[in-house]
Amino acid sequence: MSAYEIPKTQWAAVKTTRTSIERVVMKLIDVPRPKASQILLKITYTGLCGSDKSFLCDDWEAFGINMSPETEGIAGHEGVGVVVAVGEDMKGRWNIGDRAGVKWIASVCGKCDFCQDGEEVHCLNQTNSGFTAPGTFQRYCVADGQCTTKIPDTITDQEAAPILCGGVTAYAACKKSGVRPGGWIVIPGAGGGLGHLAVQYAHAMGMRVIAVDTGERKRQLCLDLGADAFIDFATTEDTVGEVKKLTKHGAHGVLVIASSKEAFTTAPKFLRPKGTVVVIGLPVDTSVVMGVPPGQMTQMELRVVGSFAAIKKEVEEAFDLSIRGLPIVSEGELEELDSWIDKLQGGQVAGRVVLRVAN
Repeated sequence: MSAYEIPKTQWAAVKTTRTSIERVVMKLIDVPRPKASQILLKITYTGLCGSDKSFLCDDWEAFGINMSPETEGIAGHEGVGVVVAVGEDMKGRWNIGDRAGVKWIASVCGKCDFCQDGEEVHCLNQTNSGFTAPGTFQRYCVADGQCTTKIPDTITDQEAAPILCGGVTAYAACKKSGVRPGGWIVIPGAGGGLGHLAVQYAHAMGMRVIAVDTGERKRQLCLDLGADAFIDFATTEDTVGEVKKLTKHGAHGVLVIASSKEAFTTAPKFLRPKGTVVVIGLPVDTSVVMGVPPGQMTQMELRVVGSFAAIKKEVEEAFDLSIRGLPIVSEGELEELDSWIDKLQGGQVAGRVVLRVAN
């Protein structure tokens, strides 16, 4: 079947019960075998996304969003690895030894109206890694051969993993902002895992970036990555005023990455007429809404758009636009997943978390 020796069992980080202090426990499970339309990857690195943390901590239970039993308790949707087995229908498209990436969208039907229109993000029959299908927090992972992305030779596994979700999410949001080269974009939460990627993509696309976050470490990170200005929300009395001072009439776009109520309330105030708010953050608080007074929205002709995931073509575009140093990662081991979740919750991580799964 392949030149690789594939074991019968493997280690995986599996979600524990609600009564456990730990979120995951390392368990020995069977190695899956690919179906005709699938490939099998030996995962080398996987990113730890904020949504992985939320799934494992049941943060979105109030919204009825929980990992399905089909995941077998295995989260993760930013996995990079090497192809070790190829299903019959994928021979010729994939070869043993190819580097491949597993994303949030695990599979699509290819037949519904959305798939036919090239909007597979909204496929009615999609499966999602770590949500309705086993994810990448395991050493061997089956993946749909049509949806899986080939990794460019110019990018390392550590760099590629976060781009598969965080990077392409930031890139797609920058596109949806409609901000042209030379225009101003405000990024609250700019020093975090998703925010620092948005800073780099916006800068690479010619936008002038105002990074909003707190702390000297994040200030330096954002400026080093191309931000034109940094506003520390913890020490600045009037962040809106500072944005207006820098931009004269307000920003052309805002990316709402933070999930706090204040972030959603403040975002429209940063804008100039005809500006755009792009909503990315997923609040845990069910009372948080994207509220813009109708008068303000009408008189200023504002736009509010949502951005959740990206189509396969945008993943390829995000890789094409990637530059050295993108992303900034904090590297750990899959066995340390619980402790990295604690660090994410405590806001102790600058950049993106990447976990080593196998050599």
